[in-house]
Amino acid sequence: MTATLVPTPDGTLLSMRKTGKSHGPAVVLCDGIGCDGYIWRYLRPALERRCTVIHFQYRGHGHSEVPQDQASLTIEQSARDLWTIVAAAGVDPQAKVTLIGHSMGVQVLLEAAHQQPGRIHALVPICGAFERPLDTFQGSDVGARMLPVLTGTALKYQAGLRRLWQRAMPAELTYQLAVATEINAKMIRREDFLPYLRHMARMDPLVFLAFLQSVAHHSARPYLPGLTMPALVISGQRDHFTPDKLQRELAQLLPDAELCDIPGGSHTAPLELPDLFELRIEDWSRRRGLGLL
Repeated sequence: MTATLVPTPDGTLLSMRKTGKSHGPAVVLCDGIGCDGYIWRYLRPALERRCTVIHFQYRGHGHSEVPQDQASLTIEQSARDLWTIVAAAGVDPQAKVTLIGHSMGVQVLLEAAHQQPGRIHALVPICGAFERPLDTFQGSDVGARMLPVLTGTALKYQAGLRRLWQRAMPAELTYQLAVATEINAKMIRREDFLPYLRHMARMDPLVFLAFLQSVAHHSARPYLPGLTMPALVISGQRDHFTPDKLQRELAQLLPDAELCDIPGGSHTAPLELPDLFELRIEDWSRRRGLGLL
């Protein structure tokens, strides 16, 4: 299905696709930072068999516009955009939706659930932190400490940064670095991961860094006890971006959550073990009467 451009209240146009069963349960897919939907390659078709699947792209991602005010590149605004997209997709205002998010998408779905808890059917956070992920990135807070330096340098050398970014992202060296530091090369197909690098090369690096600032400071901890809807927290056991212990803590803090560990899964676990993902979500959905798979 062709993407639709949806206007937000401030005039920024966001890209949205609605697929699957027109009268099925509504499911919204929330990407990670710098992603345009590549992570849902296998899960989305499985959901489409029974659900109305809504996927939107954040500001400055994919076919969505970069906003005039870059101060709107935040987790909170992305959650508000989610509800704008749900309305534009024609979902009944009285109906509840299931939110599925990966990486930064976990922060977005938790924020969206906090904004409108009465609209949530269920939550599926995947390989994501609920607060300040740069504090624990690769088991260290070096990411959080380096971010101000990186941002200052990027603002000073914008043109050069954009040229370097466009050349480096789709390169073989970048792929090999990802294999060496995070993704499980024995379990993921190269052609499933390369779309991520190609999309990153097309992004404005300043948009990425603006979002990263919000990601680095956002915390859902204060309102997690109030999110009482069913949740399935999915963790990759060898995820170094958002370590397994963060998903375990999230599952403990949410009042009605189950933890699902993906053995051997890294940060890209939905692409590495797609059949297992489908089976685990199907089992949980059946036991909870959610009707997703």
